[in-house]
Amino acid sequence: MSLPVVAIVGRPNVGKSTLFNKIVGKKIAIIEDIPGVTRDRIYQETSYNNKKFYLIDTGGIDLEKATFNTEIKMQAEIAINEADVIVFMVDGKEGLTANDFVIRDLLRKTNKKIIVAINKMDFKNAQNNIYDFYELGFDTYIPISSIHNIGFVELMDTITMDFQHTDETDDDPRVKLSIIGRPNVGKSSLMNALLNEERVVVSDIAGTTRDSIDSVLKYHGKEYILIDTAGMRKKGKIFESVEKYSLLRSLKAIDRSDICLVVINAEEGITEHDKHIAGYAIEKGKGLVFVVNKWDTVKDTTINDYTKLIRAEFQFATYAPIVFLSALTKKRIHTLMPEILKVSENIKKEIKTSLLNDVILDAYQLNIPPSYKGKRLKIYFCSQTGIKPPKFTLRVNNKGLVHFSYERYLENRLRENFDLQGTPIMILFKNKSGDE
Repeated sequence: MSLPVVAIVGRPNVGKSTLFNKIVGKKIAIIEDIPGVTRDRIYQETSYNNKKFYLIDTGGIDLEKATFNTEIKMQAEIAINEADVIVFMVDGKEGLTANDFVIRDLLRKTNKKIIVAINKMDFKNAQNNIYDFYELGFDTYIPISSIHNIGFVELMDTITMDFQHTDETDDDPRVKLSIIGRPNVGKSSLMNALLNEERVVVSDIAGTTRDSIDSVLKYHGKEYILIDTAGMRKKGKIFESVEKYSLLRSLKAIDRSDICLVVINAEEGITEHDKHIAGYAIEKGKGLVFVVNKWDTVKDTTINDYTKLIRAEFQFATYAPIVFLSALTKKRIHTLMPEILKVSENIKKEIKTSLLNDVILDAYQLNIPPSYKGKRLKIYFCSQTGIKPPKFTLRVNNKGLVHFSYERYLENRLRENFDLQGTPIMILFKNKSGDE
């Protein structure tokens, strides 16, 4: 299930970032030990009443030499293109300004759900000003104070009214593949090559794919769902300064997929953006295959050398297979599906409890963790408690004694003994006494 997207837009200094921080609170999950996962995201995954969604912080936009109108226009256009719900924030104390009407005119072009949040409504006689904002011509107005918690519950209830609860599951048994990557790496060309038809409009201009497109791929009598990650809708040069926003489409595709094909442009090499995208897929527990596209254009290096480069740059995903191909000419395209099949088996792999315990307890005896303040970690029992990705729960004397390096050691032992190529794995530690 793809998570809905909420955008907060408005002119400068109306309180967008304050509201953003209030909504995401301290629930922001950042995996500290995975390189390539940026901390300064301009969007965050959050939840309200067990309804998950992405929140865009347009308050974080900073364009060099940009006028307010250019920045406002960019915010509104991003919201129009990417968001399912738009929170249009205005200043209840200062009243409407010309910039508010600029945003209003842009938002009127969309059929998205728009909520006008009238901020700073904690001053005396504030209610008298509310009716002035009806001039904007929208249907929903909610007076709030981001700092003093006024109207927050009503605003969040209204934002999430039509969102699904996160415990609702997708019953489609077909493996879902998302083709992800930064703009202009050949995602649409790869989709066409796999489908063997011109299903997607292909252009060498970054950002020409407009909408997420699902297709059914048949391979050896089995059906797979292919999710193409749409690029940014091209609106002049505005989006050229905000490549980060192309990640939003990737995130929505990652949510819905079982396996992510991370496409890398062999001509341009590996960028930080590529690492961010792969990092998100791992955070979400998805299977991973690196696809080095446009390999036919590379003359000065070998597959072996390029593989070493990828392993060095993506040290947090050394378990992912790497495929070298050219989507445009279809050279080596036949090497991709066999790797996908392996990963599709591994993400749902189930390992016998007896075998698991043999491996984990042997690993413990070979490398007994050091004591800490007179206490030493003990592992009593291990069992598999989930798939997609494989999840292993270890019963221990005190989970607070687990060092991340020891967890990494145990993961490596599991990978050495079982074929888990292409899938992240989760290791959970629980106290034997039941005190969690």
